[in-house]
Amino acid sequence: MQILRTILTILFVIDCIALTVVVLMQEGKSQGLGAIAGAADTYWGKNKGRSMEGGLVKATTVMGVLFFVLAIVLNLNF
Repeated sequence: MQILRTILTILFVIDCIALTVVVLMQEGKSQGLGAIAGAADTYWGKNKGRSMEGGLVKATTVMGVLFFVLAIVLNLNF
């Protein structure tokens, strides 16, 4: 069981570092002055799900769920 705990701890540390990097790579949610001029409704603004920004949001969600699952599993006394 100690080997499994060590592997899960290593995965947890890698997930923590990767989650930090992905969150820092994302753009801010505030539109700034672009929202006043209507620049938010461009082609790139409507298709964010297929862009790199959309991929970062999905990666953040997956790594966040993995973070909580690993934290709960590592907290169990097995």
